[in-house]
Parts: sequence; C-alpha cells; structure tokens
Amino acid sequence: MQQIVNFILRNKSFLFFLLLLFISVLFTIQSHSYHKSKFINSANFLTGGLYNVSHSISSYLNLREENKKLNEENARLKAIINSKKQTTSSYTDSLLYNSNYRFTPARIIKNSYSKQQNVLLINKGQNDSIKEDLAVIANNKIIGITDNYNSKYTTVISILNTTNRISAQLQKTNHFGTLKWDGKSPQIIQLTDIQKSAPLKVGDTVITSGRSAIFPKGILIGTVKDFHLDITENYYDVNINLFNDMTNLEHVIVIENKDKSLIEALLNNE
Repeated sequence: MQQIVNFILRNKSFLFFLLLLFISVLFTIQSHSYHKSKFINSANFLTGGLYNVSHSISSYLNLREENKKLNEENARLKAIINSKKQTTSSYTDSLLYNSNYRFTPARIIKNSYSKQQNVLLINKGQNDSIKEDLAVIANNKIIGITDNYNSKYTTVISILNTTNRISAQLQKTNHFGTLKWDGKSPQIIQLTDIQKSAPLKVGDTVITSGRSAIFPKGILIGTVKDFHLDITENYYDVNINLFNDMTNLEHVIVIENKDKSLIEALLNNE
C-alpha cells in the first residue's frame, strides 16, 4: 500500500495531466456530433471484433440447430415459389419478386432484449453496402432498423426498443397504426391508433403496412393477443404476440429499398 502511495506522490503531476486529458476528450465527444459519431463508429469496430470472436465459438456449438432452421426456411421459400406458379392470386411476396429491394444476409453477434432501448450488432457494414435506416428481418418476420455502422459492423435498433416507431396494419384489412414497445415483455409489442371501426379479433395477423420507405409491405409481426379502446374511445390499443423469438436470434436479412431516396425527396418537398 505504501508503495502505491509513493508512486502516486512521485507521479502526481503526470496522473493529474491524464485525468484532465480524459475529461477534455469526454467533453469533446459529448459536445460535438462529428466527434461523437467517430467515437461510436470506432467503438463499434473494436467491440464488434470481440463479439464476433466470442459469438463464432457459441455459434459452432449450435450448428445443428441453426442448420435445421436454415433447412426449414429453404423449404418455406420453395413452397412459396411453387404456390406462386400455381395460383392466379394478385398477392406478391415482396421479398421474392420485387426488384426494388436489395437483400443482404447477415449474422447477429450481439443481442440485447432485457433493456428498454435494446440494440443488436450484426457482422455486415459499409463494405457490404449497409447504411442507416434499412429494414432488418429474420424468416420474413420483423427484427428492427439499422442505425450506426462502420466498414464491417452495424448496430440495429430492435423492435424491442421504446424509441422505435414502425407503421403496421391488420393483414385482412387496410386498417393501420403505429407499432411500438412498452418496455415490458420481450414477447409482446403494442399497436396503437387502430380505428374503432376496424373488425378486430384475437388471433388476427399483423404485418408491416409498407407506408414508409423502410419496410416492404407484408413482413410478419405477430398476432393479436388482446385489445381495448384508448382514453379517447376512438382508437384501439392492441397487444401483439410476436412471431419472432427476440431472445434467440442468429441469421437476419437486411433489406434496402432502392427507391428510398427518391421517395423521401418527394415527401420532403410536400
């Protein structure tokens, strides 16, 4: 203990300099958006590498289960393609047939679901044409929206994030509202602003509405658990059982709307 005290006394000027340097760097990052952005991207790059190594080990131990899921997904996609060839329905699965979208497969290397502002980390970044505000899905079910990125990694704002807002609708009607999370159960999310006139039933399927330039229409979200009128008694607040188990995620697909900039430029001129 005496040696530690002596060391501090001998180097008190240098240690005080390091403390002031740390404080100045912290204030610089907090007060300048450019420096803050660079710091976040650098941190993502460093931590992303560490998470990637640790996650690769755990992924190896779960290869059998992941291969099973991939085989099931391949079978589902083949079934959709076959049914498309045999039907005259006007419905088109945007993930398979809409050329306006670009799809990039990725792997989740960090996942949080116990906080109110949950964020995921995926192993694709700017080198893979990933940018912010792109849709992220798994097995044609909603996951979240891309946020910060660097050359190799990207953070994703989960749907289990109280700041996220996504347009969603009842699959059987055109009634739509806003999807958001109340920060409680990772299995249940909320849909608000559904008109009282909507023919709503427990078990109804909820999908993305396609009313934004991020998510294509028809991405599965979940089924109606229960609902009640809000304080105005003009709209329903709906609890949704999520299709995806947000606590057990591995492979995802990032979706880019190629016309996103054109759509947003037109809307911004209104």
